[in-house]
Amino acid sequence: MNQKEVSELRRRFRPERSAVSHLYGCYVGTAGSIIAYLDEPVSMLSQEEGEMFLGLLKKALSGSLGRNLIDIVFSTEQVVDSEEHRLLSALRDTALQDGAVREQFYQKVIQSLDLDGSGYLILLAHDAYDVPARRGDELDAETGDTVFSYILCCVCPVKDGKLALEFCPGENEFHSCLGKQVVSPPELGFLFPAFNDRAADLYSALFYTRKPDQLHQDFIDAVFHTEPPMSATEQREAFQAALAESLEEGCSMEVVQFVHERIRERLEEHKESGDTEPPAMTVGEAAALLAECGVSEERTAAFKESCGQRFGEGAVLAPANLVDTKRFEVKTAQMTLTMDPAFSALVEARIIDGKKYLLIPAGAEVEINGFPVGLDAQDGPLKQ
Repeated sequence: MNQKEVSELRRRFRPERSAVSHLYGCYVGTAGSIIAYLDEPVSMLSQEEGEMFLGLLKKALSGSLGRNLIDIVFSTEQVVDSEEHRLLSALRDTALQDGAVREQFYQKVIQSLDLDGSGYLILLAHDAYDVPARRGDELDAETGDTVFSYILCCVCPVKDGKLALEFCPGENEFHSCLGKQVVSPPELGFLFPAFNDRAADLYSALFYTRKPDQLHQDFIDAVFHTEPPMSATEQREAFQAALAESLEEGCSMEVVQFVHERIRERLEEHKESGDTEPPAMTVGEAAALLAECGVSEERTAAFKESCGQRFGEGAVLAPANLVDTKRFEVKTAQMTLTMDPAFSALVEARIIDGKKYLLIPAGAEVEINGFPVGLDAQDGPLKQ
């Protein structure tokens, strides 16, 4: 799915646009047993409650593609005949109205999921979307001829409220009270089937994780029975390992700075282009960056081979997962230096009198723990 398709479905969960008529789910306690079921027409909820439930579901369609939103791909064999695909299809085809099918799904989730001992709410909704035709950037509801039937699931931790003081009007006194249990934003969820090319794709689902470095692989294996994809953190670590392994002593600060800067520029260009497809980079394109900054053909070939081993042959990389686009960090045994990646080129490695130094040009204003200081020794108390 691309960003436009995700955004189109997200708009379905605005209160004024929602066609979700019924909510299903269950509250699972810390011991892994079902404490209560949710089987509620949306019309019976207050406006505030309805908006809250829709907000939780909408959250399962948020975040970045390739980081929070991960494509799950089924094999042809799975789509033709597999337990996991039959269950997901049954949930969708019955519009979640079959209690036995829902119970089977709940048990599959409970047996595979542990949210650090926290209880959680499994929330399910079905929607049948009359897909309007697209005319450029505009949607024309009168010319659509496709109905996209899908289910959306999210799993939300349920946590105890904090101890607080409460005013009791009848007694005119304050007393301590423990807050009620609160439903937190979803930790994970999924859309089935995927909305690819603005139509149902039974060969795909879209998985959501709040934390890109935690994919809940046991859940993915149980519900989808597919090979869990690499998390964003795993992809970055694999990319860094491929660089270190193939370049060896040639993995210098200058090379790493150059690669990071070029990938960051590529992401900025993609963002400015307005392209709704997630940015992608082949291993060959990544290797070309090494060649561009003077890495030998032998080391470049070794990098390609290492990437093939770690990501799979012919893998397409997600550049946003290969580098940290929000910070550039240089770490030594004595210190950690963190800066905006846009200024990473300012850091320079030098050997002076046989010692290794990191040089950083200082601007006009310098602070130490928030206190402005001068760096010109002749103006300060250190003058000898």
